[in-house]
Amino acid sequence: MFTGIVKATGTLQTLEPRGGDLRLEIVSDGLDFAAANPGDSIAVNGVCLTAVELSDAGFAADASRETMSLTTLGRLRPGSRVNLEPALTLGTPLGGHLVSGHVDGIGEVLSVREEARSWRYELGVPAELARYIARKGSVCTDGVSLTVNEVDGERFGVNIVPHTFEETTIGQWRPGSRVNLEVDLIARYLERLLSASGTTGITSTMLEEYGFAKGH
Repeated sequence: MFTGIVKATGTLQTLEPRGGDLRLEIVSDGLDFAAANPGDSIAVNGVCLTAVELSDAGFAADASRETMSLTTLGRLRPGSRVNLEPALTLGTPLGGHLVSGHVDGIGEVLSVREEARSWRYELGVPAELARYIARKGSVCTDGVSLTVNEVDGERFGVNIVPHTFEETTIGQWRPGSRVNLEVDLIARYLERLLSASGTTGITSTMLEEYGFAKGH
């Protein structure tokens, strides 16, 4: 599990084919890899990967063909900057929201504009995920926990403050950029409970009625 609070960014050094899969080697001077162990989970742009090799400067992880095709990891190239977050521990402050590292789909940045000292982004979301996005709810975007400002069908908007803009890869987003999306776990479980009781689907209005879309 993760929180969506990026601890550091890293750089993809190599992308090596391994028997149909790919091995990614990532370096970062923002994480202390001396405390990590093989088998530890690290989120890379919101994708939970297992560290199979570690060094003082970074780690290597394997990504399956499915992972590469269903996330934006398959679009990375050596030199790409990525968001990194080690797995949640019991002593980790939950500053964002609970994130599994299992990407639900890929979204697209539709527009970017400056707004005072912040940046306003509008993103498009796959139709099958739109029902999970609620105003003032949470969404994990490329591993970053964000609060949804507004929702319009298959579009939603977020406001990015200077710290997040500078300390994550969001500053690199442009119209047309593709990003990993993970919807709120509570929305997923709530839909399952409702479907088990004979109710199908879930809307932002239903989320608000149940009290799950009131912000962090």
